[in-house]
Amino acid sequence: MSSHQIKNVVFDVGNVIVRWSPLEITRLTFGELDDLETQARSIFQSSIWLDLNKGFLTENEAKLRYQQELNLSQSECDRLFYYVKRTQILLYGSVDLIKQVKRAGYAVYALTDNVVEIVEYLKATYQFWPLFDGAAVSAELGMLKPQPEIYQALLSNNGLEASETVFIDDMPYNVEGAKAVGMAGIQFSDVSQCERELLSLGIDLNR
Repeated sequence: MSSHQIKNVVFDVGNVIVRWSPLEITRLTFGELDDLETQARSIFQSSIWLDLNKGFLTENEAKLRYQQELNLSQSECDRLFYYVKRTQILLYGSVDLIKQVKRAGYAVYALTDNVVEIVEYLKATYQFWPLFDGAAVSAELGMLKPQPEIYQALLSNNGLEASETVFIDDMPYNVEGAKAVGMAGIQFSDVSQCERELLSLGIDLNR
């Protein structure tokens, strides 16, 4: 990390601001399965889900592909996408943290691997999205973390310097991806841990 002062704080969304739990979504959709993890992987690590996240498919097109390729019924697909959205509850303290960072005078951004229809749901359901000064969403950019290009898109589209920017994500390889393009990185586990790490980077949340 260079001696540049951090000016911009970038938040991932899933498991940083709202909960994201493929296992729970799968359990709610299909009930208790012996191979719950296998079923969750077949849905959320499929090319279908990746294409949806890159914005190559609409939700309805993804449902059709799940029916064709994984033999899911229409009602299973409807339940799946219902729970994909409804399980995304706010994590304790995260929105307050975003507000605190903003109040302290830092710019706040989002960088998220996310689906068009999920982002629309989050915007309609919660009040946190307008707090962002800008957002990079995989489905709008056609790429996913930790591709260097998605971090570069966030920086260039918002006129940010990597050395003045910290990225917060729950997944270690996404944090490493941010560091690879010159940003600081924090692996998020909970709000109090995140606050401590922000402080260690010289971010004064009480200024």
